Amino acid sequence: MADQYAQAREDNRPPGIPALRWEEPPEGPVLVLLDQTRLPAQEVELVCTDAPALVEAIRSLAVRGAPLLGIAGAYGVALAAARGFDVDDAADALAGARPTAVNLSVGVHRARSAYHTALAETGDPLLAAPAALAAARQLHREDARASARMAEHGLALLDELLPAGGHRILTHCNTGALVSGGEGTAFAVALAAHRAGRLRRLWVDETRPLLQGARLTAYEAARNGLAYTLLADNAAGSLFAAGEVDAVLIGADRIAADGSVANKVGSYPLAVLARYHHVPFIVVAPVTTVDERTPDGASIEVEQRPGHEVTELAAPQVPGTGAGGGIPVAPLGTQAYNPAFDVTPPELVTAIVTEQGALSPVTAEGLAELCARSRRAAEEHGRG
Repeated sequence: MADQYAQAREDNRPPGIPALRWEEPPEGPVLVLLDQTRLPAQEVELVCTDAPALVEAIRSLAVRGAPLLGIAGAYGVALAAARGFDVDDAADALAGARPTAVNLSVGVHRARSAYHTALAETGDPLLAAPAALAAARQLHREDARASARMAEHGLALLDELLPAGGHRILTHCNTGALVSGGEGTAFAVALAAHRAGRLRRLWVDETRPLLQGARLTAYEAARNGLAYTLLADNAAGSLFAAGEVDAVLIGADRIAADGSVANKVGSYPLAVLARYHHVPFIVVAPVTTVDERTPDGASIEVEQRPGHEVTELAAPQVPGTGAGGGIPVAPLGTQAYNPAFDVTPPELVTAIVTEQGALSPVTAEGLAELCARSRRAAEEHGRG
């Protein structure tokens, strides 16, 4: 079973610290995670010594966010290889830990493929293990570079769509350094606007039921000195009606081949509001989030989360009495509908911003060309 423990850290973590890191203490390699379920009240790190510990961290949302899940999955395969566990068993468990986030399976596949290629060449599992770690580290570096490019492309698009400046951006869930090898996806664009002096206000949805906006995006916004305001999800409509939103920026957990976007539940209503109020609705995600094997939005598997996340409030620092360990807010036995994601059709998406640039309008043909361009760039980089 996993050897997993928590270590509290002083509350002096600088902005931009990685949400995960690989370490090699004398007792063997480990993957260290910032436990996002404990933020913002406590900064606690989890140390995973095997894939089962990482699978549990992924399912509990201690580590989350599509790009970071891909990185974590790759490191999880590397961890299994380095410690002599069955790599394929670990890879299968990791890839299935959260079904909607396609980056997770992409990261796992890259590390597993690198491992098996090296194993075929060397015949020695221990000699093949470094190849999996190298693949994970390469993916980590690529995501950091992609984050920087997405911020650049996203800010350029905002300036094109909103030439008056003083951007008032509404965002949903958490898309910053806590989900990325760099500074994030949608949040990285807002951060770039802030640094350029062109962010007037970041509107932060609470993001119920687990409050990733209130707990995590507000945490990152405060750390980076952004002008931000937190709002309940159901207050967004009044903001649009008052003309207080210039653009909506969200991330994505999976983008289907037709441009349908699966993101944290609550994103689709924002897209409808944005369309009605003639406000740009922009998705920011790396190309690895595009799944060309998923033809359309109806084909995206949407993860269903436990009902207690809705019927109870999670407060790690406060003892709870509910079945899920939280504070009950609904009568005992209440049934809950709790999809982790919803799907926004491409006709409601103004643009998809990736490290390869912005795609607008969003079409299956345009998305296919963008993916092909990304593959060509990767091949040229490999030859270089």
